Amino acid sequence: MRYQEKILSEHRSKCYPFLKWAGGKTQLLPKISKVLPQSYARYFEPFLGGGAVFFYMVSNDSIRSEAHLIDINKELINTYNVIKSNVEELIVILSKHQEVYNKSPVKSYYDLRDKFDRDATNIEKAARTIALNKTCYNGLYRVNRNGEFNVPIGRYKKPVICDSENLRNISRMLLNSRTHLYLSDYRTVLANKTKEDDFIYLDPPYDPVSTTARFTGYTECGFTDKDQRDLSRIFMKLTDRGCKVLLSNSDTPYIRELYKDFSRHTQEVNALRSISTTKKVQLITFWVKRQYKLLLSRDEACEGRVKFLLFHLRFNMVKASGLISGVELLDIC
Repeated sequence: MRYQEKILSEHRSKCYPFLKWAGGKTQLLPKISKVLPQSYARYFEPFLGGGAVFFYMVSNDSIRSEAHLIDINKELINTYNVIKSNVEELIVILSKHQEVYNKSPVKSYYDLRDKFDRDATNIEKAARTIALNKTCYNGLYRVNRNGEFNVPIGRYKKPVICDSENLRNISRMLLNSRTHLYLSDYRTVLANKTKEDDFIYLDPPYDPVSTTARFTGYTECGFTDKDQRDLSRIFMKLTDRGCKVLLSNSDTPYIRELYKDFSRHTQEVNALRSISTTKKVQLITFWVKRQYKLLLSRDEACEGRVKFLLFHLRFNMVKASGLISGVELLDIC
């Protein structure tokens, strides 16, 4: 067994997301795990966010080669890099944030949010990112046009700001595996680095199902209809390149139109989400393995039970003998 694989095996089932993330896939991992490819060359995850799928795959010894993790959010990528290289210094600062918050939650939260020191070190910035994420409303990352974090405080009795054991496990995993972190637009890395048989998981900011559900402000630039259209074209190019692709997005008329060539064999499943008041969205996932594609959508965050669609598709007119094993009607609420 290779050294990197041995390290990952020793720490399997011990790494999980260190951030809460709107639209994160932790709840849907049992479903997503059924459509992950059994073999592939390298793993790519743009729109990294909380990294739920990556941490699941690492913890289950599913990544045996390089992993390329990409996000355009500079605070997020800085935090991953600090955990990788300076985890002990980070834990010291997070422990202080925990102590101050426990004494005066509201005051400490808004002091930390509104009195941002732009000359702070990268370690201090990472600690601020984690502390705010663990105590803000529903783990949202939202910024205004000036790039300033503006989410209100959440309602938590005893939030864990410093999860030192998990942070150390993640640091050890990142240091001892061939995992590469990029602060970059997803287009650049996917265009220049992906090759045939690579596996790419695309989980972009959802396309809103209504005007009142519009939350795409993961960066000050947002994620527009044009961005969704560009992503659909890149998706097609990746499949033409021979990559295996899993795509998540909300099931809206616009997304259906973008991926209308892959609209067969739908099944409804249910999921419980916690942000927004939208009643119904649908999951559309896409798995590509040369002959086959399976489309699993990104769930939009919403309150209550929401509907999702699961697509099993044929590709390039290659005959499919039926649904891929393990794909069935499922209620995961």
